[in-house]
Amino acid sequence: MDIISSWIGNIPEFALPFALAALGLIIIERSGVLALGAEGLMLMGALAGIGTYLVSGNNAIALFSAMFFAALVSLLFAFMVLVLRINQVISGLVLVFFCQGLSALLGTLLDWTNHPVPGLPDISPWLLADLPLIGGLFRQNIVVYLTPLVFLLSGWFLFRSVPGLRLRAVGENPQAADSVGIPVIGYRLLAILAGSALIGLAGAYISVLSTKMWIANMIGGRGWIAVALVIFARWSPWKALAGAVLFGCIEALIPQLAASGIRLPQYFVFMTPYAVTLAVMIWVAAGKSGTSSQPGALGLPYVREERT
Repeated sequence: MDIISSWIGNIPEFALPFALAALGLIIIERSGVLALGAEGLMLMGALAGIGTYLVSGNNAIALFSAMFFAALVSLLFAFMVLVLRINQVISGLVLVFFCQGLSALLGTLLDWTNHPVPGLPDISPWLLADLPLIGGLFRQNIVVYLTPLVFLLSGWFLFRSVPGLRLRAVGENPQAADSVGIPVIGYRLLAILAGSALIGLAGAYISVLSTKMWIANMIGGRGWIAVALVIFARWSPWKALAGAVLFGCIEALIPQLAASGIRLPQYFVFMTPYAVTLAVMIWVAAGKSGTSSQPGALGLPYVREERT
């Protein structure tokens, strides 16, 4: 029972980076821009978060700094896809490789590697933390408690607000949106910045609040899983949150199995999250109906007055 309780209590910590990264990708892709650079942006967020904490000693500043620098780096991606109109798949891959090299270089040069940080204390609501078996769910840091609110506000923005409607219109039919005066490039740029900030926050959560140190390439493929999670969720924020919890359950289970004495091959353990991702993608593809929630102009560059 202790192992099960510990597993349940650790699920939010493992699920939250997937959730925030997937939400950031949904915001970007709802504008019609195909975003494959989550892995790189999470690395930059993780590095900026740790670096800022080592300099300032403040967790809040570190998290906001991670969001800022991830958004700043995303300007390179925005320039490639919005101005130069380079293929968005290639641009996303280039961004990942660029961030992998840059983060490893800066982490080494600035000596930010393997410096432990304290993270944030857990908050335990009265009585809830003492519940049997699931009490661990209510012993989390403030970021975990704020994440559902972030999803609530994002869902309201996308589906209940006028700017959100315009953003989705840009992603569905940019020509029609432009014809009624909606600045397509402006909305796509803002979506890239806002989504990248959330992705950077996901990376900073891993380094500052979960692992509590910086290690080169520490994201470990979570950005790619977030990309698959968006497709699994069919660009719905709440479905993405549910999918993130699913992947969090799987990742949280691995150390619990090791702690219980169950011996598993090392590479089998490393493979498990990706095997589950592959299974989920096959399930989604097999269950597709005639309609799709994918934005109609996803991955297509927009040029004013160009006929498609």
